[in-house]
Amino acid sequence: MFGSTPAFSSFSVDDIAAARTFYGETLGLPTGEEGEGGEERQVLLLTLAGGAKVFIYPKGERHVPASFTVLNFQVDDIDAAVDGLVAKGIEPRRYPGFEFDAKGICRDPRGPAIAWFTDPADNVLAVLQS
Repeated sequence: MFGSTPAFSSFSVDDIAAARTFYGETLGLPTGEEGEGGEERQVLLLTLAGGAKVFIYPKGERHVPASFTVLNFQVDDIDAAVDGLVAKGIEPRRYPGFEFDAKGICRDPRGPAIAWFTDPADNVLAVLQS
């Protein structure tokens, strides 16, 4: 039914300016903006490798952080990716029920090595070894 229909992912943040800085400057993703009027009417568009788009919209005080992973970044070298995040002040999240190494990477043999972290709105993101 929707096999040939363009689609995109979206999630909310509480501060669109902080999201713009985090995703554009800290993570180095191409960003664009849409909307007219004040900051509360602006949305942020991310362009991921391969051309996929992510729509980030402001909800201000009504924002509730996603308790699940909203973006996964596949990397060739997870150690280098985590080191780069930590160098920028982003600490990996450690969740109960998982075993983590000293860097905060979960290396479960049943799946890819993964490390979780959050954006300024506390939405969950991850880097995975490809």
